[in-house]
Amino acid sequence: MLPRCHYYYRAKTGRKGFALSSITLTQSGRLVANEQVVDDIKTILSSEFICYGYRKVAVELKNQRYFINHKKVYCLMKEHHLLLGKIIRTSGKRQWVKHRKITAVKPMEYLCLDIKYLWVAAEKRFYYLLTIIDVYTRKVLEWFLQRSIKNADVINLFRKVQRQYGIKGVYIRNDNSSQFFANDVRQFLRQAEAHQEFTHVATPKENSYIEAYHSILQREVVERFELESYYDAKITIATIVFPAQRLCRRWNQP
Repeated sequence: MLPRCHYYYRAKTGRKGFALSSITLTQSGRLVANEQVVDDIKTILSSEFICYGYRKVAVELKNQRYFINHKKVYCLMKEHHLLLGKIIRTSGKRQWVKHRKITAVKPMEYLCLDIKYLWVAAEKRFYYLLTIIDVYTRKVLEWFLQRSIKNADVINLFRKVQRQYGIKGVYIRNDNSSQFFANDVRQFLRQAEAHQEFTHVATPKENSYIEAYHSILQREVVERFELESYYDAKITIATIVFPAQRLCRRWNQP
C-alpha cells in the first residue's frame, strides 16, 4: 500500500536541490558576486596546458582566498559550460610577440616578467617568485615571494614599477600564465598605456632574459643553499641574488 503523501506528489521543474547563493565569501571578509568567481575560473582555465576539472579549480580558488567548496564550483562551471570537454573562450585578443629576440636600445624600453617555483626543502613545499627585469640594463625592478600569486599581486607589482620608473609606452613581455592574461591585469596595462606582449605557447626562448635569470637563480642559490623557511628564502634572495644583478649587464642573451 502506498503512503498517503505519494498521492499528492507533483514533479518539480528546474534545478534540483537548494538554489546557489549569489555571493561568495573571501578570507578577507569581502563578498564577491558569482560573476566575478566565474571570471576567475575562466582565467584559471585559460592558462596553457591547464586541463582542470571542477575539483582542481576549487583548490585554485581556495588558493586565491575564496571560501568555496567543490560542489558550488561544479554548479558554476556546469551553468557556464566550463566543465571538461567544453570550449573555453576569454574576452579580448592577445598581442603575440612579433620578434623572438628583443633588441633594446635604452632602459625602460622592454620589460620581461615571469613566475618561478621556488622549493623550500624544510617546509616541503613550493613558493612562487615573481620577477620583473629591464632588458637593457638587466636590472631587477621589482620582485616578491609568496605562497600564491593572484591578479591583484601582479597589478600591485606594476603599480610599484609605474610609480618609480613609469611604464607609459613600455613593452612588457610575459608568457600565458593566468595571472598575466587576467582581464583586470590587461585593463590596468592598457590604462597605463603600456604594450603587453604574450609569448607563443611552449616557446620559452621568446622570454629568454627572465628565463635565463631564473635559471641562474636556481643553479646558484636554490641548489646550493638549503632554504629552511619562507623567511630564509626571502632573505637569501634579497641579500645574495639581487645585489649581484650589477653583473648581469655583461651577459648576452642565450
